[in-house]
Amino acid sequence: MVEPVESAPVVEPAPVVEPVETRVFVASRNAKKLAELERILAPLVPGVRVVGLDDVTFYEEPVEDAPTFEGNALIKARTGFAASGLPTVADDSGLCVDALGGMPGVLSARWGGRPKSDDRNNELLLDQLHDVPDERRTAHFACAVAFVHAGGEIVVHGRMDGRVIRERRGEGGFGYDALFVADATTDGRTSAELSVAEKDAISHRGKALREIAPLIAEALSQR
Repeated sequence: MVEPVESAPVVEPAPVVEPVETRVFVASRNAKKLAELERILAPLVPGVRVVGLDDVTFYEEPVEDAPTFEGNALIKARTGFAASGLPTVADDSGLCVDALGGMPGVLSARWGGRPKSDDRNNELLLDQLHDVPDERRTAHFACAVAFVHAGGEIVVHGRMDGRVIRERRGEGGFGYDALFVADATTDGRTSAELSVAEKDAISHRGKALREIAPLIAEALSQR
């Protein structure tokens, strides 16, 4: 007589748990800024989704009237957090020229007056530095990135040293990139002549974002 064989218990596959979506708001309409932060945060915050001004309910953007990059970044981040209720990132940056006492600085985007114009800003800067010898044309880009959330505020800074040349070169980038050669660029190319990856690796903003990303991830993990 053949004894019945007990069948092995059926093991159900474990359900796939999708990461819970975590939204982080960037107070900007610049799609490249949103994508950049999402790329940096994604390995640290599974399910992160970075959204911008066009993805939240409209609110009046604040006047950036602080005398420092940090102050302006905090103004934007605090306003964005209050309006959206989402953890908010904002930045402010500019070019600081030694021969001009650190200007344009926080006025970089509107140095040539209204309406804002990169061409007018660049032409004015070249005029102001016309008689300045090459060895005194040192400058740096500065950036402050602020993160405001229910648990507090974080600000980090980034810097890229270099010099202002005498004529614009390159089609990439924006702002003063076509006039700026970073010290980290050994072949003399301007920031406007670098690839996106090359610029991100040495730029003031890239440095600041890479520094603040793990701090954002830690803050989000404690929510």
